[in-house]
Amino acid sequence: MPIYEYYCYDCAKRVNVFFRTMSAASDEAAVCPACTGRRLRRLVSRVRMLRSEESRMESMADDASLMSGLESEDPRALAGFMRRMSDEMGEPLDPEMSEMMDRLEAGESPDAIEQSMPDLAGDAGGGMMGMDGLG
Repeated sequence: MPIYEYYCYDCAKRVNVFFRTMSAASDEAAVCPACTGRRLRRLVSRVRMLRSEESRMESMADDASLMSGLESEDPRALAGFMRRMSDEMGEPLDPEMSEMMDRLEAGESPDAIEQSMPDLAGDAGGGMMGMDGLG
């Protein structure tokens, strides 16, 4: 079932219009589901590529700028890496992690953050994500 995005000039909304078949899909046949208006302009929909977790991780590992920041032990690079990983995995950061990322991006050392937020260290005992030498 094809789905197309349209802008409706009658109700000024962006809407999705469903057609039963590809051959039935046309701008002339499109009707706004919100107001039943017929003055619609078809929009270019965003395209999203489905990638495996392995592919996303390989992409991050191949990003030289991302890896060089981690190798130089830059707290800002660590925060950027963690935010990108969150985005790639589709896992939003909880409030504590978000605070930690903000503090890393501000240049605060991981050791100082860990001392003020001991619950984030968990049971690892090896410093923040095993990178207790950063800072």
